[in-house]
Amino acid sequence: MAVVFQREALQARYIDDAYIKVLAKMYLDMIDDIIVQGQKEGSIRKDFQAGLVKRFILGAVNEVINTWVVSGVKYDLVAMADPLVDLYFKGIGLKAQSIQ
Repeated sequence: MAVVFQREALQARYIDDAYIKVLAKMYLDMIDDIIVQGQKEGSIRKDFQAGLVKRFILGAVNEVINTWVVSGVKYDLVAMADPLVDLYFKGIGLKAQSIQ
């Protein structure tokens, strides 16, 4: 699944297969909808554009998957999910920032 995500979904703009492009757009739109909903509900900061937040999330996920695929070290990708979400919401600072 990681390889499919890496090669198909994130690079769909370079692929002529219309079906893959449609699936990738659905995936990206779903992430955008989640971000916008979170901003409306107050669980995601409103002072950032949804597109920037989406690129931040996808960039981090892409890098984790890319490292997993390229490194040959097959660590548990599922186990990376919770720490990644924690990093998104709390950042890397010592003090957790309040969500606006």
